[in-house]
Amino acid sequence: MLNLTHLRVLEAVARHGSVTEAAKELHYSQPSVSHHLGRLEAATGAKLIQRVGRGIRLTPEGELLAQRATEIVGRVDAASVELAAHVGLRTGRVRLAGFQTILSTLVPKAAHELSRSHPGIELNLVDVHPVEALNMLRSGHVDVALIFRHADTPLEEEGIRLVHLLEDPVYLLSQQPDQRLQDHRDSAWVGGCERCRAALVTACERAGFSPRIAYSSDDIVVIQSLVASGMGVATLPGLALEAHRVPGIHTTELTDDARQVYAATYGDPPDPPATTALIEILQAMA
Repeated sequence: MLNLTHLRVLEAVARHGSVTEAAKELHYSQPSVSHHLGRLEAATGAKLIQRVGRGIRLTPEGELLAQRATEIVGRVDAASVELAAHVGLRTGRVRLAGFQTILSTLVPKAAHELSRSHPGIELNLVDVHPVEALNMLRSGHVDVALIFRHADTPLEEEGIRLVHLLEDPVYLLSQQPDQRLQDHRDSAWVGGCERCRAALVTACERAGFSPRIAYSSDDIVVIQSLVASGMGVATLPGLALEAHRVPGIHTTELTDDARQVYAATYGDPPDPPATTALIEILQAMA
């Protein structure tokens, strides 16, 4: 029979790729971790770990079980938090994953209010792109994922429930006021990574041209600084400009390109009370 402790050890080893690092995280000795892995192999009848030089790697069977262990451990941890929360909001924990600009604008205000109104609730934050945030939500590593969607992005996600928080307008950044996308069909553009620049490319193509991406950065300070120095033009959402504003740039709202920001939870309702409390505060602050 599979043992939760053994699965937790396998999950940590798979995540770190190291028995030593897994032992540090779990506060076990290295021989203890090896012992748990050996017991798990005996229970499953499968070889899960291979020694490679001074390191280790998972066998295909080990990788398969580690994936399931990640889900199981995440769900058990979430259930423990939910059960504790049902005792009351005097104690509990809520784990939140969000993107950079929401974590630097809305979330600090909400965190302060959560601490004031429910001082016994522990809030954990992690800064990740919405794609990773949803993956962490599905695997049970976080309780809430703050994500954004553009108008042309489908919302349907199996098992994911969305609470709308706000509309985040998108702005054209340039050195001149009252500019349009069409005014910069021949300009150099500052774009983010391929995943992040998709909205920019779509907006420009709607305006009848493909942007010439001359510079790439996901850092909102770098993007604005390049625009301010005349190196190119760019687009940024309003939350990014609220988080940081470089002097010397003009902004023009792109009225058809706002993105929607949501708080996402996973599984059947209701959410644990601590999660519900945080989402209600986020809605009020937004």
